[in-house]
Parts: sequence; structure tokens; C-alpha cells
Amino acid sequence: MAADETPDYIVIEELNDIEIRDYPPMLLASVIVSGDRQEAANKAFQILAGFIFGDNQADDTIAMTAPVTQARSEKIDMTAPVTQASTGENEWRVDFMMPSKYSMESLPKPNDPRIAISETAPYRAVAISFSGRHTDKNFDKHQAELDALINERRLITEGPAQFAYYDGPFTAPFLRRNEIIYRLAAIASSG
Repeated sequence: MAADETPDYIVIEELNDIEIRDYPPMLLASVIVSGDRQEAANKAFQILAGFIFGDNQADDTIAMTAPVTQARSEKIDMTAPVTQASTGENEWRVDFMMPSKYSMESLPKPNDPRIAISETAPYRAVAISFSGRHTDKNFDKHQAELDALINERRLITEGPAQFAYYDGPFTAPFLRRNEIIYRLAAIASSG
């Protein structure tokens, strides 16, 4: 997944591998698929890759962006760049961030009716970055670290965790950039 464009977020605070970030609005192409996390990511990638590689009404190729994200959700709008989110038991929503040169009007329309196009509002998030394989064990370990910081700092999250993949399967695991991202609703007062 060598990508030319990644989200243009602003780091508000750094805490080792954890950052609090502000994200601008983003245009997303999304699909909902079923299966476990890894199976769903593969299914969705095939569908969304078809769209950006020319399976759209303009027959245009759209540049790949990173990361590809995946998360469980309660049928809420996802706001990560390219995300996978669960919409129920073994259902996931996967989002590809579209290049910033496009608007809702100028982005080619997908031919596949399973693909939805949406635009996020600006939002704040907390994220942990780490390397390694895209395994449940690796993600669980880092999600526990992020969850502990969220509880310690009394941050209020909105929606489920999003799993972000910046690199493809042929990248050496120690060179891969992965993230777990939670959208923040507010910061609780400490008094």
C-alpha cells in the first residue's frame, strides 16, 4: 500500500507512541463486509481497490492513500482516513480516505452499489502507533495500552476503536506502521 497521501492531522499532544490529534474533514469510500477482522479487511480491500483502480463511472484511477482502517461500530459514521469498523457481530466497515484533490462532486461515482461515499466533519482522536504483523494478539496488546491511557486521562471516546494499516502485506513487519485510533467526544474535567 505505498501511498502518496496520508491524513493531514495536527498533533495536539504526544505521549510516547500515543498522540492526541485533530483531523480535518475527509472524503471516504466505505463498504460493509462480514467475517473476522482479518477476513473482513481482505474482502473489503478487494471491493474498494476495484473502485480506485477504475471500476467507477468515469473509468478513472484514483491514487491510493494510507492508512486503511478497520473498526467495530454501532452503525455510526466512521471518521478515520481508511477505516474498518464493525457494524455488528462479525460485520465491519472499511473506509478508504480519498485524495484531498477530490470533492463530493468531483470524485468518480463507484459502479459497485456496496460502496458509499461520505465526508467526515473535523474531529479529535487519540491514537497509538506500533509496528509488527496485523495479528489480533499485536492489536490487542496495543489497544490495552491505549485503553489504559484513555482511562488514566479520563478521555471520553466516541464509537469503537479503528485499526489502521499503513503498509501492505509485503512490507517487513518491523517496518510496518499500524495504529489504533479512537475518536474523542470530549475530555472530562479532573475536578
